Amino acid sequence: MRQELMSLPKTLAEDVARNLVMVARLLDEEPEQAYAYSRVALRLASRVAAVREAAGFASYASERYAEALAEFRATRRMTGTVDLWPVMADCERGLGRPERALEMAGAPEVHKLDKAGQVEMRLVAAGARQDMGQDEAAVVTLQSSELASNAVHPWTARLRYAYADALLRVGREREGRDWFAKALEADHNGTTDASDRLAQLDGVEFVDAIDEDDAAESESEPQRPDTTDEAADDEDDDVSDDDVSDEDDDETSETSEEPVGGTDESAQDEDDSEDEDDDEGAHDEGGSDDAEKAGQKAEAADGAAPSSFLDSPFREPAAHGEPKSDDED
Repeated sequence: MRQELMSLPKTLAEDVARNLVMVARLLDEEPEQAYAYSRVALRLASRVAAVREAAGFASYASERYAEALAEFRATRRMTGTVDLWPVMADCERGLGRPERALEMAGAPEVHKLDKAGQVEMRLVAAGARQDMGQDEAAVVTLQSSELASNAVHPWTARLRYAYADALLRVGREREGRDWFAKALEADHNGTTDASDRLAQLDGVEFVDAIDEDDAAESESEPQRPDTTDEAADDEDDDVSDDDVSDEDDDETSETSEEPVGGTDESAQDEDDSEDEDDDEGAHDEGGSDDAEKAGQKAEAADGAAPSSFLDSPFREPAAHGEPKSDDED
């Protein structure tokens, strides 16, 4: 691939390479995003075979089989290789043409494939047989020297898994279980779900312990009372008490306030006790009147307060400001 990109201007080659890297990273987990990156790379360098191949696999992973087949054919024309022959046949299956896939399985190109390619072609052919309802023929198609071998290759787990699944389809459950076990032995990278299929056949049910622990913890945790409303009520009570206290202080200050007299101290010294008694009587009377008025105002104020196929084996808120203290008369 690097050699192919070297034929492009440096800046362009770097842009294409970045998009191809994203395609490779996202292909298995986020095929739609991988497809989007592949289209960008394809617009930038459609004459580069590696770009066409990457675009083909991104289309294949997102189940756009017609686009994938077109890209694979273009890649084959540009490179002359037959390595993509099995995946091209599987695209035919995806397009609903299993017969065409079987024809490709018998084409001379198959003999040019390496061992991994031939095994892949056998998986596609068996899948095509199943698409056509020929389950027994699918079993026979998978029987081969590669299946019988005890050697473990990158494709061994998938081949054994496909054979086990084919046996279940024809009612041979015991044999199918045995081959799922063999597939699990060879599946070092977790390529298949052989362990799940095997457990299902054995009647084993897996339970997510983490979810159960969380549920038990939430059930055992005591429910905390909601103190929000009580705190709000206490705050309102405190505000009301402060207002009443301010009103009492205002009334006390008005009733205890003495009227302003003259500033002549000698005149005050000449006052006899009778005059003092008269003055005190008048003062008391005036203070009572003032207190009565202040009380009425306070009451008034209180009244106004506001209230695939890939998965197939074969693929988210006044102060009563001193009630103006009646503007001291």
